[in-house]
Amino acid sequence: MILKSRKTSAFYYGYIVVIAAFIIAAAVEGLLFSFGVFLNPLLNEFGWTRAVISGSMSLGGVIRVPMTMLSGRLTDKLGSKVTLTACGFFLGVGYLLMSQINSLWQLYLFYGGIITLGMSFYWVPLISIVPRWFAKKRGLMMGIVACGIGVGQLLYPPIADWLVYSYSWRTSYLITGGVSMAVIILCAQFIRKAPEQSLPKMTPKKDVNSQNAHDVPSTVSDFSILRLLRNRQFWKLCAVFLPWMYCLSTVIVHIVIHAIGVGMSSAGAATIISIIGIAGIIARLVFGRLADTVGIKPVLAFSFTLFSCAFFLLLFAAGTAMLYLFAVMFGIAYAIFELLHSATIAEVFGLNSLGSIAGVIFAISWFGFLLGPLVTGHIFDITGSYQLAFIICAGMSFCSLIAILRLRLT
Repeated sequence: MILKSRKTSAFYYGYIVVIAAFIIAAAVEGLLFSFGVFLNPLLNEFGWTRAVISGSMSLGGVIRVPMTMLSGRLTDKLGSKVTLTACGFFLGVGYLLMSQINSLWQLYLFYGGIITLGMSFYWVPLISIVPRWFAKKRGLMMGIVACGIGVGQLLYPPIADWLVYSYSWRTSYLITGGVSMAVIILCAQFIRKAPEQSLPKMTPKKDVNSQNAHDVPSTVSDFSILRLLRNRQFWKLCAVFLPWMYCLSTVIVHIVIHAIGVGMSSAGAATIISIIGIAGIIARLVFGRLADTVGIKPVLAFSFTLFSCAFFLLLFAAGTAMLYLFAVMFGIAYAIFELLHSATIAEVFGLNSLGSIAGVIFAISWFGFLLGPLVTGHIFDITGSYQLAFIICAGMSFCSLIAILRLRLT
């Protein structure tokens, strides 16, 4: 079946792609942000330390380095549909197996290995396919897709917490994993390649300040990691992504149990993730359109300024109101950058080999995702407090802001 152009048909299939991507984002991110809901039940069941349990996600960070690069290559060569189908399969199998764990090695194998493999095949295919369907509304469409992340954060943690409370943590893993597996695989079948007329003519930018700068390859077959590694703009992007990943994984794993530790109920603590999701939905809709209007750079600068302020606030957040305010600030700041991932990379390098370039950037950035939960858990185990960990997050957020200001963006 040959897709008709926009001029000859009132219906544009790109919107179906956006809807499917929205649902996939909700399912995957909902599972990811539910990790903290299971932290306390696992502590009570097995008596492991926070650092030990967090280590399963940190192991995932190690695996994601090569797997994210592979995801980018598979996306460019086989298409987003195949890669996203693999994502749904491995995520579902991993969560079904998590419902049966009885020892630490199983936690590390099932979550740090199989589930991480599924997560690795998720975001790069989405940010590679949606921009190719839309030239003028790229920021808005990615904002809509990223709203799915907020919906997942809004729905999954409270549902997972309710299932844990009403049945057991094993049943919660079983239900959330099984349903998500079916949803992701089904929606992946609606992902199609974009027709050629949707692709804007974009050329990669040169870093004129660098004598060693190299152009991005014009085709996938010309893609060279060594050429990319010699580009200063590439490393500036990594200096933005890596600290962001560190802070994100810290919040995913530790914010719920931190809130419980300062007096909130488990249901109230899970609500923090939901508030992050709600704030993120609003931010993605507002700032996606704003980025199309005023440019990416000022929007990103605002995002990381707010990101850093949120962690400084968390240092003094001892009550419910302040924790909820942190959730709002973090949700807005986190959502803005997430929705502009692909637009930022495309602004710097163009659309050629976008999946492969994004894969390398995310692979390096996953070292931050690896360290965040492990370092934060270790700090708590030693000091009995998250204060130092939150100071580190605030500092890293500020480093990302500096890197944003040095990027050649509009």
